[in-house]
Order: sequence, then C-alpha cells, then structure tokens
Amino acid sequence: MQAQCMVPLAMTAKDGQLEALLARAAHCQGSPQPSPPVMTAEKKGGRLTSPTPSIAVASSFANWTAAAGEIEPGPRAMVSAYHTLRETRTAETTLADPSATNASTVYLVEPLKDPRWDALLNEAPEASVFHSSPWLEALRRTYGYQPIVYTTSAPRQSLQNGIVFCCVDSWLTGCRLVSLPFSDHCQPLARRTSDLQSLIAGLGQELRNSGWRYIEIRSLGSGGIAGSPAWEPAVKYFHHQVELTPDLGKLYDRFQKSSIQRKIRRATREELTYQDGSTESLLDSFYRLFLLTRQRHRLPPQPRKWFLHLMDCFGEALRIRLALKDGRPIAGIITLRYKDTLVYKYGGSDARFHSLGGMHLLYWRSIQEAKGDGLRLFDLGRSEENQTGLITFKRRWGATQTKLTYSRYCGSGKSKYILDPARNDWKMRVAEHVFAHAPIRCLPILGSLLYHHAG
Repeated sequence: MQAQCMVPLAMTAKDGQLEALLARAAHCQGSPQPSPPVMTAEKKGGRLTSPTPSIAVASSFANWTAAAGEIEPGPRAMVSAYHTLRETRTAETTLADPSATNASTVYLVEPLKDPRWDALLNEAPEASVFHSSPWLEALRRTYGYQPIVYTTSAPRQSLQNGIVFCCVDSWLTGCRLVSLPFSDHCQPLARRTSDLQSLIAGLGQELRNSGWRYIEIRSLGSGGIAGSPAWEPAVKYFHHQVELTPDLGKLYDRFQKSSIQRKIRRATREELTYQDGSTESLLDSFYRLFLLTRQRHRLPPQPRKWFLHLMDCFGEALRIRLALKDGRPIAGIITLRYKDTLVYKYGGSDARFHSLGGMHLLYWRSIQEAKGDGLRLFDLGRSEENQTGLITFKRRWGATQTKLTYSRYCGSGKSKYILDPARNDWKMRVAEHVFAHAPIRCLPILGSLLYHHAG
C-alpha cells in the first residue's frame, strides 16, 4: 500500500514554499500508483478541523508534479494559492463534511489549459462568447485576471458542469470573485439542478470563510440564483436578440418603418460606404469614435490594448465595421462571432452625423452577413433599465427582450464600490462629471488606470 501524507500548507506563494513542501512530502512517498490519491482535510469528531474549505491537489509523486495541502483563508491567499496550483494538473476543493450524505467535492479547473472546458462549451447550449477561451485569454492578457472554473466533475472525467470566475484583486475596489468581468452575462453551465446547487452552496461556504467583498454571478433571466436567498440581485439589465431564422425580406419588414427602415434608406441616399476587417488601421478609426461616445456617456473607455488582444485572440471571428461619409468614419461597431450567434459588443459614433444613419447601416449589414452565414441570432447586448432610448432603439429592430440579473453573495463590509454599476450616489456622479469633462486625449489614460479595478 502506498503511504499517504497529509501535508498542511498555509500558502502565500513566496519563493521556496512549494519546494519546501515537495521536500517534506518526498519522505512520505510510497510506490507509485496509476491514479493519484485524493488528499482531504483531517476530520475531528466527524467534522473538518479547518473552518475553511480545503483546497488540495490530487498528487502521486511518480506521476504528478506537485503536492497538496490546506490553503490559508483570505482572498489574497486564494489568489496566491491559485498561482501556485496553476502548475498542477487539477485541484480539489472539499466543500462539505465528507461524512455527510450530501457531501460535495468541487474541483478547480484552468479553462485555458484544460481541453475539457472547450469540450463542455461545444455541448452546452447556454455557452456564450463570454465563456469562450478567446474571451478569457483577452481578459488575462489585458487585466491579469486568471480564469478558474469550479466544477463537480472529477479530473479524469469529462466536464459535466462549470462556473467560470476571475478574481478581481484591487486595492481600490476590494477583492471579489466575478463571473465574469466585463461580460454581459455568463450563465452557470450545469445540466442537473443538484450540480448547480452543490456549486452554489460551496461558493457560499467559501465566501463565509474568506475576505472577499462578494461573489458575483451574471446569469440570464430575471430570477438570478433561484432557490438561494443569500444571493441577492445587485444589478438588472435588459438583453436584446434578433432572431435570424426568417428570410431577409421578413426580417426587414419587422424593422420599425418610420425610424429603422427610413434611416437605412437615408444611408443609401447619402452614399455612405462600408468597410470591415480586423486591422489596426480600422481599430484606430473605431477607437476615435469610441472615445467620443464614451465621453458623451460620461464613462471611461476600455484601453486600446483590450481591443488589440481581442483582435489577436478571436482572429477572423472579430470584425470591426465602419460607416464612412466621403471617406470619413462616422460610425463603427465591433462584432464577435461565436457558434450560431453574432454579438454586437462595442460601438461608437460621431454625433454630428447621427442623422445620416451610419449606425443603422452597420446593424443592417451585420444582419445580412450573419443571415448569409447561416447564423441564428444577432445579439444586441445589454442595456441598463433606465436607458429607455437605447432599449427603444433595439426593440425597433424586432429584437426579443429578456432580463439579465447579476446576483451577489456578500461577505464582510460593503458590497458596492466606486465605479460599481449597482451604485447611484454622489461619488458616482462626481466620477461621471470628471469623465464627461476630461480632455479626450486623457480618457484612454483614465481607462487604463481604472479598468483593472472595475472588473
């Protein structure tokens, strides 16, 4: 029988700690086994001796590369532990008393390294562009967020479920676990209700023993995390999608005649031209329009490097689309293609040319191309509940309106922070005033400084 060694570890990811752990664990090494033993927290009186969930790496030193141990509670310890565990093949979190009949084990998976994540996305109808590896990689490159998936599927099984998160660790806005930063929505992927309940219960237990400000899940629908009263709705949005199954003629007939159809015809009369692609020159033109729009809306712009990383990660699935008047860009959008959906994600325009219908031309060309490619949906993204003009605009395209609910499980302290869309107080109004009146050349600097903290 192989000797097993319980090696406690309060990891802070300092240099030499993992090596010291390996040296200590080597004394416990027995004969190698084909499959790794699972190491869990010790029990005392039928309960776990540590009040925190125990994160352990399943390890057989002949076949695996790192040892296991308990992780010190707290958000920064969790981040540090994750950076240490990322060199291993899998991590296991014991989230309930193993002696209980309803005990659950949750595993941590690196979606950018584990091919099972993409396999799950291919099978899950709820999977969106925001679950995708290109989106997660762009988040990692731009903001340093390391994506991690919580699942009940064991290491050598195919993934049956998963909730993907990034830990936003900020001195300005606090440390929180978000599914998923800068994403319109990120539905938990679980085929069975019992699996989702296990994941939600485990996340709640983990928050109670950590210093996170909150855990946030951005789910589709109006109910948020159903059946979990501790998860409170924090922010609600409207979500609009255009169904592309009818033929183009019927789709056009569904557009509101006095505004959408009229503006499309106006764009034709004005002889607006159309360009698309994924080059840096197109990005430069789009980004100038984007800065103007963010200034009008009193919001900081995402840094330019975010769009460069999106272009690199998505390749041909990302298109920058421009409408031009006499060779001058007057409106631009960025679309992302994923599965059977074309997603409108970012847009910008020069307000002096709004009457010419440039944005309407771009929407119509996107719908035509998506229809020609056999796609099923044109996703117009989210809108805040008080953005009545934007909501009306999207509905005039014949879009179906549903609700998005961002649910939070709050830990100690305040759940809201500066730049939080859930807050509407004097601090937010002061920030909006600054963004509205700052010189446009300063906006990219503000965006670069702030977006890492926003999440």
